[in-house]
Amino acid sequence: MSVAIRLRRIGKNPKKKPHFRVSVFSNKAGRDSKIIEELGFYRPITGEAKIDKARLAEWVKKGAQLSATVKSLVKKSA
Repeated sequence: MSVAIRLRRIGKNPKKKPHFRVSVFSNKAGRDSKIIEELGFYRPITGEAKIDKARLAEWVKKGAQLSATVKSLVKKSA
């Protein structure tokens, strides 16, 4: 199974206040598909990000691909 780790937007109301969750998705499923696991969150307005690095490392070891945004968040939080 090909898997991707990317952001999922959850903050829709009120507009212009986004919140994101770092989640694991199947690449074969669509954009709004069901997640496999949630690894953390990101709030771009405050710059706050929290990612479970142990679980992230396990998924990468299994072959999960990180999106460009998640890669940059991991670098910044390191």
